[in-house]
Amino acid sequence: MSRAALLVLADGRFPAGGHAHSGGAEAAVKAGRVTDAASLEAFCRGRLHTAGLVAGALAAAAALGADPGELDAAADARTPSPALRAAARRLGRQLLRAARASWPSAELDALARRFPRGAHQPVVLGLAARAAGLGPGDAAHCAAYESVSGPATATVRLLSLDPFDATGVLARLAPELDRVADAAVEAARSVAAEGVDALPAASAPLLEVMAEAHAGWPVRLFAS
Repeated sequence: MSRAALLVLADGRFPAGGHAHSGGAEAAVKAGRVTDAASLEAFCRGRLHTAGLVAGALAAAAALGADPGELDAAADARTPSPALRAAARRLGRQLLRAARASWPSAELDALARRFPRGAHQPVVLGLAARAAGLGPGDAAHCAAYESVSGPATATVRLLSLDPFDATGVLARLAPELDRVADAAVEAARSVAAEGVDALPAASAPLLEVMAEAHAGWPVRLFAS
């Protein structure tokens, strides 16, 4: 296992396309639900325990070797919003390109052939972690971190929020992030015996509703 590989994979500068997505923060800012560091923290906490938990479990299961086709179908079932499903596949396609260039592997090549239009990003993330020699806990932590780091980074631009305040939000959420990642791995380990129904299906209906509205905006700073 290479901790350096985890740093590369989790780095916001890794060319996986995440910089173009706000994780719902743009719509939340416009709706007045995120206005400062405190409301950003509440928003990120909600994402962490819903979208972050689901993504972490999917990524961990992929890192453990679960069938990516079954995981992709499970991701679809847990993503009611067509806009979010499309965004997840765009991000998965971009991540797969970056991962194949960084850690060439037969599994990643097979995934590209199986999903030419892109698999869900957490599934690709788990296989990328596996190709990089990382474990399910690493994949889950990376997915959970992305669920909150994207909105925090986007809010700096959207609200001119002090970057120190945004980083403070992430630091305060770190203990919860560890617990969410651990829960994600525990669920992922059940997939071999119980199938993908063992994975969490925590929902955030307002995020789904806002994503559909955001997709129809004529002008926006972020893709989702």
